[in-house]
Amino acid sequence: MSKVDPQATPLLTRHCEACNPQTPPLPEAECRNLLAKLAPEWSLVGSAQWIKREFRFKDFYQTMAFVNAVAWIANVEDHHPELEVSYNRCLVSYTTHAIGHLSENDFICAAKIDALIPDES
Repeated sequence: MSKVDPQATPLLTRHCEACNPQTPPLPEAECRNLLAKLAPEWSLVGSAQWIKREFRFKDFYQTMAFVNAVAWIANVEDHHPELEVSYNRCLVSYTTHAIGHLSENDFICAAKIDALIPDES
């Protein structure tokens, strides 16, 4: 039986894997490659230590519904973002705290969050 190449599997269908302080951070080039697979509103922060995206909503109810959906994803994946929440806005930031840098887990969760937002095209 051949092993499945995780790079060939879309981020949305993958699941987070546990990291520890010895887990190597993703090189910046790989971060840029994975970032290109997300919605264009995501951006790299610092020396590829974080990714972030701002989401805007019509009202507080929609914002909180989104936050609750993000919390559900975080619980299922056991990978948790930083959230800044206000009336009609939520800033989502990811880093892998165990390594102080980005891992594939950050991009997997970002892809799952992207799937929450309907395509407006």
